[in-house]
Amino acid sequence: MCILNSINLPGDIKKLDTEQIKKLCVEIRNFLIEKVSKTGGHLASNLGVVELTLALHRVFNTPEDKIVWDVGHQSYVHKMLTGRRDKFDTIRKLGGLSGFPKISESEYDAFNTGHSSTSISAALGIAKARDILKEKYSVISVIGDGALTGGMAFEALNDAGRSPNNLIVILNDNEMSISRNVGGLSSYLSKIRTGPFYFKVKEDIDILLNKLPAIGKSAAKALGRVKGTIKYMIMPGIIFEELGFKYLGPIDGHNITELEDVLKRARTAKGPVLVHVCTQKGKGYTHAEENPAVFHGVSPFEIETGEVITHSKPGYSDVFGNELINLAEENKKIVAITAAMPHGTGLGKFSKKFTDRFFDVGIAEQHAVTFAAGLATRGIVPVVALYSTFLQRAYDQVLHDVALQNLHVVFAIDRAGVVGEDGETHQGIYDISFLSHIPNMTLLAPCDYGELRKMLRYAATEFNGPIAIRYPRGRGREKLFDTPPIKMGQSLLIEKGRDITIAAIGNKLEIALEVSKKLKKLNYSADVIYSRFIKPLDSNTIITSVQKTGAIITIEDNAAEGGYGSRVLDMLNAAETNAKVNIMGFPDNFIPHGTQNELHHFYRLDESSILNNVLKLISKKGTGVGGI
Repeated sequence: MCILNSINLPGDIKKLDTEQIKKLCVEIRNFLIEKVSKTGGHLASNLGVVELTLALHRVFNTPEDKIVWDVGHQSYVHKMLTGRRDKFDTIRKLGGLSGFPKISESEYDAFNTGHSSTSISAALGIAKARDILKEKYSVISVIGDGALTGGMAFEALNDAGRSPNNLIVILNDNEMSISRNVGGLSSYLSKIRTGPFYFKVKEDIDILLNKLPAIGKSAAKALGRVKGTIKYMIMPGIIFEELGFKYLGPIDGHNITELEDVLKRARTAKGPVLVHVCTQKGKGYTHAEENPAVFHGVSPFEIETGEVITHSKPGYSDVFGNELINLAEENKKIVAITAAMPHGTGLGKFSKKFTDRFFDVGIAEQHAVTFAAGLATRGIVPVVALYSTFLQRAYDQVLHDVALQNLHVVFAIDRAGVVGEDGETHQGIYDISFLSHIPNMTLLAPCDYGELRKMLRYAATEFNGPIAIRYPRGRGREKLFDTPPIKMGQSLLIEKGRDITIAAIGNKLEIALEVSKKLKKLNYSADVIYSRFIKPLDSNTIITSVQKTGAIITIEDNAAEGGYGSRVLDMLNAAETNAKVNIMGFPDNFIPHGTQNELHHFYRLDESSILNNVLKLISKKGTGVGGI
């Protein structure tokens, strides 16, 4: 009999005995492997938290008790236990289950997550609201050791530790974020994890120290110092104790009995508690255990071999990484910085070839940017490689620490545009909007691999100042057409026409060229402008073209609000061109999960939709000033 089939809500697992729970763990892992092998998604992290998730739902009473999952990519088991198992075939698909917790999806999801290091702050806020409203329930933050390297997590620990509110923080320690963790905190947790002590040892030490006699004031002071010294020498988790948390751990995260026992103790404790749980990422699936980074976020794969079915050819990230190696061989001042994403950003080879010039700072984007600024003040050329969605976390540092000082820092913005299945929290459609209004900032977008190489070389070796290159997730073309050397602020007029101007950035140029071909078959023609530079704009090329054609359509994979098209519109209005303008970008709402192609089609950024808009705009020419 399959136990999993009888589990629909958390109350169902509370009826099971220990042996049934162990069997259920096996069934859950098999279910996850089967489903994710077909849909793709986050596998290794979910395999690692099966027992922990079961223990949480057996000890606590959700949805009354609130669980906040940091990042949230490890919430698949939670979703299975809270009425969503039958929808798993739709996970990360357009209109289906989100790959992350989502309040609008279920009352069991207490907080929307997707970026790391936020859960303790959110949980503390919920706990304080509970106490203000004089309500009674538990609040639990589940945060990984990778997410704990983020500065926001430390800010929250500092605040929560001095608060009287009951709060449980579960540190899910698997030695990994996406890649292996780095830094002092990781080393500290490793010492605790591999040491011979468990929370019972800590209790025994406290009892022993409290029994030591104290005679006189001086003796009492001396004894206090001795107690403190002994604690620092042999007690695990002292850093959390000093922050104000009661520390319980480390606990075997795959021993359901131990987990339930310690969670029951944490539930009845007063004030903030930190439970240190050690798990294995990829637990129960050999291929994921051996390659947890590969199976963190994986495409569909063969279960028996672990081989990914959709073999990906080199993409923009790979081209970037390989070209940066070439540049670093030529210039010893070039260094690379990333925030816990060496492989995702294409820097895996660089990290091995230039060990002394590669810096993985952990999940700490703010630190990464200001660290780069410090390097730049001394003549080093830092290249900061971050996903677009994560660069958002360092906006102030880009503005205040880099641009204000006009420092030569190169930002390689990976995953610009919609990234697809990860949904709202990961779509990279805001970087143009939040970078282009920053003084001193220069922003480029390549249309193909050859252009990415040229732009990276220009940015690192010819330019001097803050400069960003944005490029999309996945594969592109090696070469759309022959391009001349890069000149500051210069766009390229690729095709000449009479009826309309089509101005595109980045990989949207390919669609613009296809639309131009279709127009010719309909006896129309277009000026096609490739805006290499989003900032500064090539006003001369664009205005000259629009004065001839009388209409322009702009195409970008960014939010239309404050994006490339908005900049073009402002420029044309200032020049009083009286042209019709149509801006094609993403609307002013958050973009859900789905494939990149599905999302481009849904939001009318595919070839046929753009062609229809072009034809409509041509028909409206001469009827007055256009707008969005």
